[in-house]
Amino acid sequence: MSGPLRLVVFDVDGTLVNSQSHILVSMRQTFDDLALPVPEDQAILQGIGLSLPELMARLVPDADANVHEALAIRYKELSYARHATVGRDAESPFYPGMRDVLEQLRKDDFTLLATATGKSRRGLNRMIAHHGLHGYFQSTQVADDHPSKPHPSMLLSALSETGVDAENAIMIGDTSFDMAMGKAAGMATIAVSWGYHPISHLAENAIVESAEDLMTALNLWMERLA
Repeated sequence: MSGPLRLVVFDVDGTLVNSQSHILVSMRQTFDDLALPVPEDQAILQGIGLSLPELMARLVPDADANVHEALAIRYKELSYARHATVGRDAESPFYPGMRDVLEQLRKDDFTLLATATGKSRRGLNRMIAHHGLHGYFQSTQVADDHPSKPHPSMLLSALSETGVDAENAIMIGDTSFDMAMGKAAGMATIAVSWGYHPISHLAENAIVESAEDLMTALNLWMERLA
């Protein structure tokens, strides 16, 4: 498909890969290790996508910043150790059809791919290595380098790195943070229904319910730009 150079930006956890089990197990252990009450699963899941310190601040709002930072550090340690021992396919597999979406998009000479994720750089690099995605993404934006979502900093950097105009870019994600971030950057947005925020949180956005529907929506979006 011809037309202007396009950029498709993906959130990772809850959009490309299903890391729910990994996140919940690691988070429960984090709070146990610091002798703090473990939050409800739903509270954890609805904060995924935020930077870790901001997520911890939401989960334990009465604690001070030192506690939030200690929780974030411990979670990173546990997450890294768990990935090393459990393996990628046990707890962070691709959602059905999402690998095929990436494969189709990367074949298009006019389409570039990027990530905008609450993961750390180490966490994203590990996911890319585990799933054999080296070279798929022309820009990889992570929480280490930016303010937390929904601040548009990650997307603005992806646009700058790829040289794509915001009106020719789209953000794909599963949370209201992703959608707000995309809109703040002046980009189109598509929400996926299979992630960590309920559909009621995404109601003002285009929502797809399968990878096939996502690919159809992206093809229509690209045709409009051509």
